[in-house]
This record gives sequence, C-alpha cells and structure tokens, in this order.
Amino acid sequence: MAILSTPASLAKPGLKTIEVLIVSANRTLRSDIRGRLYSSRWEFCEADSGADALEKLMARECDVILLDPMLPDLDPNEFNVLIKEQFPDTQVVTVNPHTGQPLARSSSPMPMAAQVVEMLERGGPIQSSIAASSLTNEADDHQEELGLPGMVGSSECMQRVYGVTRLVARRDTTVIIMGESGTGKDLVAQAIHQLSPRRNHPFVVINCAAIPEPLLEAELFGYVKGAFTGAVQSRIGRIHAAHGGTLFLDEIGDMPLALQSKLLRFLEQGEVQRLGSTDNFRVDVRVIAATNADLRRLTEEKTFREDLYFRLAVFPIKLPPLRDRIEDVLSLASSFSAKFSPGSIVTAEALSILHQHTWPGNVRELRNVMERASILLGSEREIKPKHIIL
Repeated sequence: MAILSTPASLAKPGLKTIEVLIVSANRTLRSDIRGRLYSSRWEFCEADSGADALEKLMARECDVILLDPMLPDLDPNEFNVLIKEQFPDTQVVTVNPHTGQPLARSSSPMPMAAQVVEMLERGGPIQSSIAASSLTNEADDHQEELGLPGMVGSSECMQRVYGVTRLVARRDTTVIIMGESGTGKDLVAQAIHQLSPRRNHPFVVINCAAIPEPLLEAELFGYVKGAFTGAVQSRIGRIHAAHGGTLFLDEIGDMPLALQSKLLRFLEQGEVQRLGSTDNFRVDVRVIAATNADLRRLTEEKTFREDLYFRLAVFPIKLPPLRDRIEDVLSLASSFSAKFSPGSIVTAEALSILHQHTWPGNVRELRNVMERASILLGSEREIKPKHIIL
C-alpha cells in the first residue's frame, strides 16, 4: 500500500514530519483516523494486519504506530514486544477499535506521539465506527472479521460469535443466546437488533427473573381495565409495545412453567390476548431470548417446556466465558480504563495479574475490577498491581 503523504508545498520549513502507521483490519477506521489527523506535518502509511505492519516498517521506519488491538493475525502484546525489540524508536499508541480514541501508551510518550494523541483526544470519538461500516457495506461482513456494536475482543471464539450474529441479524429468525452470567448476552441481543432491518423500531427488554410471577403475565401480555384488583385502566403489554421491533426475553429459564404455554402460543400464532379480554391482537415482533441456565437439563427436569425450548432455539448463539478468551483481557481492560479514567494506561505488571485470574464473573467482573482500579488510581496515570483488587 502506498504511503499517503502531504504535498511538499504545504509542509512548513523547519518542522520535522511525523510518520504515522495506522494498523487496523477495518479500512473505515483507518480512513477516519487519517482524516482527523490530516496536517502538513503528518505522513501516513496503512497496514491491515500485524504482518503487513512489520513488512512496512522493515521498508521504512515510522515515528508512531496507531494500533487497533483487534489484529487478525497477531496478539497485540506480541506485536508490542516485536516493535520494542526491532524498532525501539517507534512509539505505539493503542486506539479503541470502535471510537478511535487512544486506549494505552507508554508512561513517557515521545513528543511526537504525544502530539498525535493530543489531536486524537481533542477531536473526540470517531463517528464512522466498525458498526456503521458493517451496516453500510454488507459485502465487507464476509471479507473482514469485524466486531459488534458495544463489544470488545478479537479472539477466535469471539470472531465466530461476531460472524454468526451478523448473519442471523438480517433475518427474523428467533434467537436464543446462551452463556454464563456476565458474558455479554444483552450486548449480543442489542447488536442483533441494531444490525437488523428492525433497528428503527422498538427494542423492548423484559427480565423474566426480575418480575414477580403474578405480574409477569400482565407485563408481557397487558390487561384491560378491571382485569384484576388495581387494574384501573387498560394497558398494552411489552410484547405489543415491541410491535415492528424486537422483544428481548432475558433469563428465559426463570419464566414460570404456567406462563410458558402462553408464550409458546404467541410464538406460534403471532397473537396476544390481554388479561381480562377475549380479543386477539396480531403483533409483528422478532424474539430474542437469553439464559445462563442449561435449558436441556431444565426440560429433562420438567421445569421448562421442551416444545418452547425448540421453538426458541431456532438459532442458538453460545458466548464463551472470559477464561476461554483470556487474550481479550488487554483490549477489554484498556477499554474500561479509558471509560473510567481517561488517559490512564494499564502496566504490564497489572496486565499479568489480570491474565492469571480465572474470571468467574466474566466480563462484568473485569469491568468492576477496572472501575475499582480507576478509583484507587487517584491522580496517578498508570494502573499498577496495587490498584488491582480481585
């Protein structure tokens, strides 16, 4: 790929040109970063993988690397080690793969890298994100391994999740998302809705475990005035409220057995009947369910209807626990630290502690750890082992 340079006539005499290498598999992200940093002082080169970046550096060293950690071929830690060993004068600045904002950099950045970081931070988040590019160019979905809106991680198992999610999002297929608590099932459900033709219509969430059994049926299906004590006026249910959009049934494994048959009837017929009424309403809703329970075991125990299970599990998506994608800890920790303490960096020693933990609470636990670390950080800029409380 050719180096994109500024015409010599625009360069100011006496100022050193800063050579910047943008490394990302997402060409939209590369283009947006380049556009925001346009100046007579920058010269740009782009690479779409770690191997491509190393090849370009061998041909021509640069001052600053802007690194998207979601590399398709190299772990970002491995990439940083290679750069430090082979190109010690090159500064690496890790950027958020969704916003383009700096995530982590060395504690004493070189002046040129500091200038690049300052311009990125001053410019605000990039608007044409990975999610936007995947919506506007469906062909790229098959050519590039991109993430999902709101999700961070480039491990192989997550790339598989991203791929099947993008494929099923375009259809009206019923989806069930399975995985341990804290793995991001709600984010996948939101991504399916955002990437679907229904994205401009309601996304309605109901947590089947959070609503008492006597109220859950009324919340789902609605009721008419006088249907029960306290029903002083008629009200549509959450299913009806999701008309044209998506209904997300979280913790479906906790739905009372008596209510499961009524939900099954809705899924098969597409009609709802409010409590106290004999009228049926036709509703156009795409259903996504999620659970951390083993529904097959629950069907064997007769606490979950087998016919409802098969009606929901038309397209199952299984989310891996964080311990099975430990290589994503760096990008996740950097993303959380940027959110809770902008400008902070995670030291190698702190990262080593995070990598050794088994994360029974998954991504939610890591988020809590990084939020605690940002509080303990105070006025410091480096997250060290003393700030990590597990």
